[in-house]
Amino acid sequence: MAGPEALLRGAPPPEFDAFLMQVGRINYAWTNTESLLIHLIAGLAGTDKDAAVIIHLTLNTTRARLDLVERLAKRDACPLSEPARARILAVAARMKKVSGLRNHFNHCLYAFDAGGGPVRAIQMRIADRKSSLRIGEESVLDAATLADMEAALAEMQAINAEIWSIIAAHRLPV
Repeated sequence: MAGPEALLRGAPPPEFDAFLMQVGRINYAWTNTESLLIHLIAGLAGTDKDAAVIIHLTLNTTRARLDLVERLAKRDACPLSEPARARILAVAARMKKVSGLRNHFNHCLYAFDAGGGPVRAIQMRIADRKSSLRIGEESVLDAATLADMEAALAEMQAINAEIWSIIAAHRLPV
């Protein structure tokens, strides 16, 4: 069993806190924005908010929720106008794009070494190639990564505002 001094040798560098803070901010912004899909589901399905909440919570992945919103917007019997449907499809596509960065930082391990090397994110997924596997792909968490995270946060804020605009413009259930 390792003593406390062994644990201290593996402590993350102080700048790692900035990355953890950004991951937390991204998760908060994402959850807040994803919950707005409830209003889109209600309007697209022609139901009330309570039923849309049940549908939203029954689907247990972001991808499933976004797929549902897109499919409802594409159906012939959609109660919304073509411009409204186009806005919803565009905002869903933007959410899918931002979800990549969010998923990257939520489904990885973070590694650092006591010698002061850079903090790294290690992907926890298997990438199947034609004749091989890629496991544990690493990326360095640096200033460029923080900038990407800031850009993703700004995009999520813009997506959030766009969804609220759609909700208001088309009087979707709130």
